[in-house]
Amino acid sequence: MRRRPVLLTALSASLLVAGCGGGPLAPPGATFGPDPKLVAPHRNLIAPTVNIAPAVGWPEGRKPTALEGFVVQAFASDLDHPRWLYRLPNGDILVAETNAPPKPEGKSGGLRGWVMGLVMKRAGAAPASANRITLLRDADGDGAAEVRTAFLENLFSPFGMALVGDRLYVANADSVVSFPYQTGQTRITATATPVAALPAGRNHHWTKSLVASSDGTRLYVGVGSNSNIAEHGLDEEVGRAAIHEIDIATATTRIFASGLRNPVGMAWQPDSGALWVAVNERDELGNDLVPDYMTSVRDGGFYGWPWSYYGQVVDSRVTPQSPERVATALSPDYALGAHTASLGLTFYDGAAFPAGYTGGAFVGQHGSWNRSPRSGYKVIFVPFADGKPSGPPRDFLTGFLTEDGEAMGRPVGVQVDGTGALLVADDVGNVIWRVALAR
Repeated sequence: MRRRPVLLTALSASLLVAGCGGGPLAPPGATFGPDPKLVAPHRNLIAPTVNIAPAVGWPEGRKPTALEGFVVQAFASDLDHPRWLYRLPNGDILVAETNAPPKPEGKSGGLRGWVMGLVMKRAGAAPASANRITLLRDADGDGAAEVRTAFLENLFSPFGMALVGDRLYVANADSVVSFPYQTGQTRITATATPVAALPAGRNHHWTKSLVASSDGTRLYVGVGSNSNIAEHGLDEEVGRAAIHEIDIATATTRIFASGLRNPVGMAWQPDSGALWVAVNERDELGNDLVPDYMTSVRDGGFYGWPWSYYGQVVDSRVTPQSPERVATALSPDYALGAHTASLGLTFYDGAAFPAGYTGGAFVGQHGSWNRSPRSGYKVIFVPFADGKPSGPPRDFLTGFLTEDGEAMGRPVGVQVDGTGALLVADDVGNVIWRVALAR
């Protein structure tokens, strides 16, 4: 027993530096687009590839690099792990300052969970959740918020937000709640009204994104899986890896779509009116498998997890297998690169950017931990035409990594502000960046 701490330390160290392996790489760009190249699965013999970018924050005077023709500035700084953004009708911006809730006793994931906790700490994902939504207001139009207030406090790992009429809905890690809201108010002290419970427990994927239907009658909530590939058993996955639909009038809930390993950013595509979602796919199958993706969501659609990926490609690691479910699995619309951790998703609905941006998708790619070389750590733009992706992605905001591969920042939520500029939540740099057209 006296050797156990030494063995654990050695094992964790081996995982933290396991940057090699991971199998052959696909050709550049092959894991993006409507028809990605799916390489053969590759599994390391001892441990998965772990190649995290250590979080260091932004040195004085440094900031991300915007695409040529655009300029970037800090909209707000010194925040506490800002993850998600929401624009109120009057132009105020709400920021969820949040992180994962504590794991229930006995649900930490054992040795693997302990080691991954060390990895996440190194990546800047370990701070306790502020459990707060902050309001930011740029009243003088200079591109920086001079008003900052604690809008809602004492929440439970809040993430998604949606205003319907005079009620603001917030998706905590375990429930959707609502609050009364009046235009222009800078703080809410009213008690939360419960709306619907959400799957919680282990909360391997804890973020709960939220959008409302255009007619204000329904809410849609993204609920991620409790595991990578159901390794804790299917009983822990009931109601997870799915998008839930909540009828606001009756508070009844149903599964709208399933088989989506970790559906995070959700948004309505303005031309087609379809619901789109950014999904994080499974890990530990190699450097370029499986690509994350964004897809339009079909009511009642099943997208494969955990038994298959990219439609009906079977994942042989999953037990028990389910050929009957695999036979119904839908293929997603557009690949976003393997292990990019594509979290943020918004469609451009402003008027300040050139015409080619209208209706296109901005995607916040938080960055890989399970790939060598690293992927993500940037914001990309995907053009759309007639409600569908119409071309390859382009890098829109980059420069989040140092020359030595350390993370000065990691982009998460993306949102268009009231002037048509793009806001990007950076949860390692603790900044909201604003990207505007150069004048």
